[in-house]
Order: sequence, then C-alpha cells, then structure tokens
Amino acid sequence: MFFPTGDDQVRGGHRPHFAYGLIALNVLIYAYQFSLGPEAGQAFVYAWGTIPARIESGEGYHTLITSMFLHGSWLHLIGNMLYMWIFADNIEATIGSAKFVAFYFLGGLAAGLCHMYFNAGSPIPAVGASGALSAVMGAYIVMFPRSRVRGYFFFFRVHVPAFIFLGFWFYQQSAAGFATLEDSAGTGIAWWAHIGGFVFGVLGGFYFRFTHAVPRHSEGYASRHDAEI
Repeated sequence: MFFPTGDDQVRGGHRPHFAYGLIALNVLIYAYQFSLGPEAGQAFVYAWGTIPARIESGEGYHTLITSMFLHGSWLHLIGNMLYMWIFADNIEATIGSAKFVAFYFLGGLAAGLCHMYFNAGSPIPAVGASGALSAVMGAYIVMFPRSRVRGYFFFFRVHVPAFIFLGFWFYQQSAAGFATLEDSAGTGIAWWAHIGGFVFGVLGGFYFRFTHAVPRHSEGYASRHDAEI
C-alpha cells in the first residue's frame, strides 16, 4: 500500500492561505462534533449532512455546502486533510485565492449533485470534504501531471508521478462506483461524489491550464512540503 506524504511541485505567486485555513476549520468543526458525544454528534451529522431524500423534498439545500465540513471519524478527517495539504495549495498558489474558493465550493457542489443523482431517495447523510478535494485532485492531474507524489510503499520511500497516482485513484473510485450500481447495499462511501468531483476538477484544470501560467519545476521556489509522520 502506498501512503502519500507530500509532493515536489513548484509553487510561486499566491500564498495558499485558504487551503491551509480549510484544514484548520475542518479540524475545529470535527473537534466540536466529536465533543458532542455519540448521540448528539449523530444528530449534528443528520442536521448538516447531505441527505438526498431531504433535498429532493425541497429542504436542506444548504447542506450541500455544510456537509463539506463534516466528517465521520478522525481517520476520515485526517485522510482528507492530508490530501488537502498535498494537493490544494498548489492549485490555490497558481490561480489565486478568490478563484480557488469558487472552484473548491463549485467542485463540492458538483460532487454532491452527482452523489444525489446516483443515490436518489437515500435517507443516509453524506459528509466529508472528499468531493471538493476530488475536484482539486482532478485539476492537479491536468495542471501538474509531471509532479511527483512522495510517500511510502510499506517501509520504502518512493516518488510516484502524479498522473499515475491520481489516475489509479480515479480508476479505483470509478470501479467501486459502478459496482454500487449493481449492489444496492453499497459500502457507505460516496463513490459517485468522488467521481463527479474529479471530472469537474479535470474540466476546471484544463481551463486553468490555458488561462494561468502553471509553474514548472525549474521556476519559482520548491514546495517540498511533506507531512511529518
């Protein structure tokens, strides 16, 4: 199993304040959610999570946004924030904070709507930043395909090209998503939110690639940021 810890993409220009702020905000919100205890915490998730059946009835449209800040467990939160740390700052540094904010939330909305389409009538709340992060990852594979993702394969330190790492990740999400179409029981993971977000991100990535100067490895200053593990 490959465990990512960072990337070697060059950054330049805008400081990614919003990306790092999102990490802090997500941690604070989950800490509050966790402090409520099991029963109240579950009620919090049902109140602010995206429930397809509720939105189809004409209520809870705001939860398409609020659900992006909720998580099901500490492990769920840590995994999403690790990917935010690795991939989101490069996108924000390239396109600027204002455009990144719009892109992030539009990507999350696209992911939520895709989840609703393939889970029509579901009474189960969907939570997590992974839909919006999937959009970030989709943009990353287009904008920085030659970047390398740093991490560990078991105990070995390795560097994997971004287009391979993210391409394989999308293959896994797609395979699981299509499998749920045949298995109504599902797995509890919003695969189609990941798929929808990633596709939205790829489209956005092509737009940004042609409208912004994407830094190359020989330009700017290195963003050799690795998570301490």
